[in-house]
Parts: sequence; structure tokens; C-alpha cells
Amino acid sequence: MAAQQKPKTAEQVKESFLRSGTTVIQWADQHGFPPNAVYQVLNGFSKGRYGQAHDIAVALGMKHSELAVA
Repeated sequence: MAAQQKPKTAEQVKESFLRSGTTVIQWADQHGFPPNAVYQVLNGFSKGRYGQAHDIAVALGMKHSELAVA
């Protein structure tokens, strides 16, 4: 089984946006998410535990898409 990469922090995601010249609004539009919801995940107002916030966190690389099975 391949090892999963460590999830990114919000600061790492924001830094990657700065390096690539991509705005949060551009990223949200490209991935079909409301920009406000993306800002909420990046700024910690939404924890990304379930629903759309979880989908956003997974797409940003802040969470893994699957739970580990024991």
C-alpha cells in the first residue's frame, strides 16, 4: 500500500495560491465551489468534517478523501 502524503495546512494552501498567482475565487470557480465556502474552510470557520466543506478540504489537499481501514 502506498503511503499517503501529509495533508496541507491552510497556510500551505494559501502560499501555493500566491506562488501560482491563483486567487481563491478563481480556484473555487474552476472546482465548482462557492468562493465563500472555500474562504470559510481556509480561514477555519468551517472544519471540513462533512458535506461540501469536506469536499473542499479534500480538493485543496487539506484532508484525505478516504478513511483508513483497519
